[in-house]
Amino acid sequence: MVYILFTICTAAAGSLMVRAQLQQLSGYPSSSVPNWLSPGSNAWELTAATLVGLMSVPGLMLFYGGLTRRKYVINTMMMVLYAFSIVLVLWILFEYEMSFGPPLLAIKGFGILGKPTPVLTSGILTSQADIPLANQQPNISLPTLVYFQFVFAAITPALIVGALIERMNFKAWMLFVPLWSALVYGPLAYWLWGGGWLAQLGAVDFSGGYVIHLDAGVAAVVAAMMIGPRLDGERKLSPHNLTQVATGLGLLWLGWNGFNGGDPYGVTIDASIAVLNTNLAAAIALLTWLILDVTVNDKPSLTGAASGAVAGLVGITPAAGYVNGLGALIIGLASGAAAWASLNLIQYRLKPIRNIDDATGVFSTHAIPGFLGGVLTGVFADPHVAALIVPGLSGALYGNTYQLIIQIVAALVVAAYSGFMTLLILKLISKVTPLRASPITLSVGDREMHGEVAYDEYAFPIQARDIEVINGRSRE
Repeated sequence: MVYILFTICTAAAGSLMVRAQLQQLSGYPSSSVPNWLSPGSNAWELTAATLVGLMSVPGLMLFYGGLTRRKYVINTMMMVLYAFSIVLVLWILFEYEMSFGPPLLAIKGFGILGKPTPVLTSGILTSQADIPLANQQPNISLPTLVYFQFVFAAITPALIVGALIERMNFKAWMLFVPLWSALVYGPLAYWLWGGGWLAQLGAVDFSGGYVIHLDAGVAAVVAAMMIGPRLDGERKLSPHNLTQVATGLGLLWLGWNGFNGGDPYGVTIDASIAVLNTNLAAAIALLTWLILDVTVNDKPSLTGAASGAVAGLVGITPAAGYVNGLGALIIGLASGAAAWASLNLIQYRLKPIRNIDDATGVFSTHAIPGFLGGVLTGVFADPHVAALIVPGLSGALYGNTYQLIIQIVAALVVAAYSGFMTLLILKLISKVTPLRASPITLSVGDREMHGEVAYDEYAFPIQARDIEVINGRSRE
């Protein structure tokens, strides 16, 4: 009897909720809220996309802009702003469908590339989101999914900026971004997120540890090698505004709630787990970096704390919706420690690697934790958590050693493809225009590059001495 009453009450409550929703939306034509659309999920995805967009504009603009010398602030921020804008145009014209649409090229059933068609017509813009090869039809609109995936595509080349500040020719950058986005990011997104061949083999990447961070980190170090180092006397990280860096970090950290929390494509339990795991990993990675800094260098620094937080955010990204809290804790700790070791003991110290001028350590803070987080996903993927989004997924810790193997294979494929294609693209661009700005242009900076400066030099006179900041340590 109690069960019957409970069932009746539950049904009545559900009916009232549906009726209330219909009344709330009654002012709209029925076609604007079709049966397949979940207003809550659609609203969250638009919000998540906006959070991720803020990570680039203004998040990365502030973060990288604060880390550079004041005479390169405009140039650094313009590189990010340009990437965000050009990728949006390409994304709508052909790149979204190339990355998530029906296959154009498949080999023995394994998807290689989607059909590069535009997303412009009313028939497409009013349709339900659909990723055909991955057999995903989330209950949100296609424009929502298109924009959500765009902000990921935009931030990926923008991350590369951190390795190339203070010397790249802006004209070369204008050619590099569209070519790299179409030829590198698009195919990798299809292989792992669009249902392509790596996904068909079982590789997973929850929110971009491979597609975004490993990809960008490898491309960054290859590009830094091709373009060459900064001017003599300027090959040192000299942040002109650490307050600006802190503001950028805040936008990156909280924006990551949308970065990882939006990837279930709806308002789900898994989205909540992903957000919580994201923040836990970032916090423990930051603390790990600070402890290592204090132990080895005797001083905790803001630049070190920021690098640690970013490393943790990157490391948890491929695993956020697949692991439990303990897995997130371990991945965050390992990511912070590995990135610290890479930056302090290898990238800036080990010959001949130290001759590659990756200005802000993009390789160490993105490629290393991206690789590590993706591989550890193959260890710690919890079937009880993963069942909320990918039923059947589990890691080696739960008896599925194949998952660990395919995660390693996918990481190697992403790194090799990104590195080779970046090298090829830059070689082609160098035939058209120099990859680096001239020494005279660099000696002047923004005024010569863009005809404007970030600060009035009379209001903000240049300091008498530069402070060298390397790996979170300062010395005169």
